[in-house]
Amino acid sequence: MLSSTFFRRLYFITVIIVAVVFGFIPNANSQVAAGQEEAENMQLVGYNDLQGRSAYQPIIQQQGDRWYAYIGHHSGIAQNPLAGREEGNGTSIVDVTDPANPEYVFHIPGNQAVGEDSEAQMVRTCAGSDLPGGQNGSYYLLRAVGRWGHQVWDVSDPSSPELVSSMEEEGLRDTHKNWWECDTGIAYLVSGREGWATRRMTQVYDLSDPANPRFIRDFGLPGQQPGAPNHDEMGGYDLHGPIAIGNRIYFGYGTFINGVIQIVDRDKLIRGNPAVADPFEPTDENLNYPVITTTFTGPRLGAHTALPVLGIDVEEFADNTEGGTRDMLLVVGESLRNECTENRQMMYMVDITDETKPWPVANFQVPEESGNFCERGGRFGTHSSNENMGPIYYKRIVFLAYFNGGVRAVDIRDPWAPKEIGHYIPAITESTAERCLNVDGVERCKTAIQTNNLEVDDRGYVYAVDRANTGLHIVELTGAAREIANF
Repeated sequence: MLSSTFFRRLYFITVIIVAVVFGFIPNANSQVAAGQEEAENMQLVGYNDLQGRSAYQPIIQQQGDRWYAYIGHHSGIAQNPLAGREEGNGTSIVDVTDPANPEYVFHIPGNQAVGEDSEAQMVRTCAGSDLPGGQNGSYYLLRAVGRWGHQVWDVSDPSSPELVSSMEEEGLRDTHKNWWECDTGIAYLVSGREGWATRRMTQVYDLSDPANPRFIRDFGLPGQQPGAPNHDEMGGYDLHGPIAIGNRIYFGYGTFINGVIQIVDRDKLIRGNPAVADPFEPTDENLNYPVITTTFTGPRLGAHTALPVLGIDVEEFADNTEGGTRDMLLVVGESLRNECTENRQMMYMVDITDETKPWPVANFQVPEESGNFCERGGRFGTHSSNENMGPIYYKRIVFLAYFNGGVRAVDIRDPWAPKEIGHYIPAITESTAERCLNVDGVERCKTAIQTNNLEVDDRGYVYAVDRANTGLHIVELTGAAREIANF
């Protein structure tokens, strides 16, 4: 077996060759040119090309003494060397037990075996021992499959997944970023049901027994439900995704415009309004019943990710008689357009210590001039943050996917003054796809890294996947940045 050192050296040699071939030569001031690997207080541990597929969401699951990355993909088609055929983009399964040598194990095609419409962007996983109706020793994958619905797979043997159940229906407009509570089995599925004004709202399911999904209710913003008088004006507020913790669910609507932050009482959402005959009927009264607060952002801002960071002990406030511990909502918008032809998207810290009165207190962004990012090609700006709330980084460091700005590590211990402590921008490869822009009627294309989403595991590794087909990069903190984490 070849050593991890061999593969790391091979990767860096490839980076150098690509840099030479494409002419990425540092200038006289020794600045790193776009296209090469760039890093500060972070380093590459391992790499996998993901069969050259455009990647969306990575989730890391420990299964016994092994670790697996489950990765959802955007629409497209690519050759699967393991099967010896082309397959429509779906879900990649990568063994990352040794993060320096990630091994591609299996590809589950999207809902169509081949075709550009094949996709399965969103993935979540649960161990059967955690689910009330799961099987001990089993592991389950929940994924969204384009406009067709949602599926649960048994991935106990990651090299031979088996379909367990499907939640599919005619007329779905879209699916996206789900959340699955492993301890209860409740899943908040992001769908676009026919008749609703929005492209994406919530379908609540009980998946405590993955083989027998039980539908609970539809949920969205008042006015989005079928027949609402203000139906049309509410259509632009698309749900992106929920994150649940304790008895709260934090919803983020919009991506780069029409943002909404919503805090919801979980028990009230699941049990429904007891004061009416049909507690789950999608009326304004029932949709408002579980809501603690709804905050609309500015018109050019989105709420792609709404990550709760609760109970931060702010050192700066330690000598104050009150207010030293704060609850925060970390809100991230998504850049959507190439070469900065849009409003700048960034990360915001919102104080939710009083849940009924959210208040933004700070923001974080990467200065464009630090890398001439608007000129590099592709998108520049935030897309998402990690969502794993494990103790190594929670309340200390958040990692942001920043498209052509790569991975950014941000110190959030003082929520009023978040600051960057490290970054990693991967090198482009032969697989990296161009990103194009129409300028005065002429199409202009550039090749740039597009770090799309990322996640961390309970060992502290960061997994970043690329929208422009470059693959999976596993990185780790180094130096002073690593000392801030709780290893």
